[in-house]
Amino acid sequence: MSDRLSLPASVRRRRWPRALLNALLPSVCALCGGGCDGVVCAGCQAAYVLPRVRCARCANPLPDTPSSRRRPGPNLASPVAHADLGPGLRRDDGICGACLSDTPAFDATVAAADYAAPLDQLVLQLKFGARLALAPWCARMLRDAVLARGDLVLPDLLCPVPLGAERLAGRGFNQALEIARPLAGALGVALHPRLAARTLETVAQSGVAPAQRGRNVRGAFAVTDPDLVAGRHVGLVDDVMTSGHTLGELAATLKRFGAARVTNLVFARTPPHD
Repeated sequence: MSDRLSLPASVRRRRWPRALLNALLPSVCALCGGGCDGVVCAGCQAAYVLPRVRCARCANPLPDTPSSRRRPGPNLASPVAHADLGPGLRRDDGICGACLSDTPAFDATVAAADYAAPLDQLVLQLKFGARLALAPWCARMLRDAVLARGDLVLPDLLCPVPLGAERLAGRGFNQALEIARPLAGALGVALHPRLAARTLETVAQSGVAPAQRGRNVRGAFAVTDPDLVAGRHVGLVDDVMTSGHTLGELAATLKRFGAARVTNLVFARTPPHD
């Protein structure tokens, strides 16, 4: 008897509509246009979602040297304390000079990929083209990056970076929340979609000069349920981290309400410009 025939009838019935849909509406890769079972083919994923040695705090690339490499595999137990770098971060984990000289409010950042061609087009398709099917794929790539970080302790809860009311109404969805939903399920971490609120309708950071981005988001966030934050490790989920000012301001807000630790979980990280 084949494996297919040995499956319970209820499982076969659930699989049949999906198989029919795949036959009638075959998927094509969002990057190369070739046929595939999902939104990005295995070849493009292998070619463009590449592991990089990154700063453990801000996820900017580091030189690939033996001392900068972290051991693979998740650390789901307790963080290792270090007085000057914060819990869970050791000097040999690879902290960039910028974070050592000017420590951000967040404690760690995980990024699945660089925000660069052609993956940047996927983010634009998701955010401005409402191609929401890309969000679960981004979440899977981010889950893999999280589980590959040997020094990372999973957050107690996840919080998507909120949009302002005006931008949310215009777009119709929050791309950070669309990624956070499947990511929370994949990691087994509770999702609190409204834990943080954007109280100021700020100009998009992409339209602000780099030197003004910190000022643009200053005081832009509030915590809606302080009891959920106090003493907890909060994971902030977003699609892209560029300068880090938005995530830094939100992390600082969470820490003012007693968050013990804040980790950024972002699909893509914009490499620094030379």
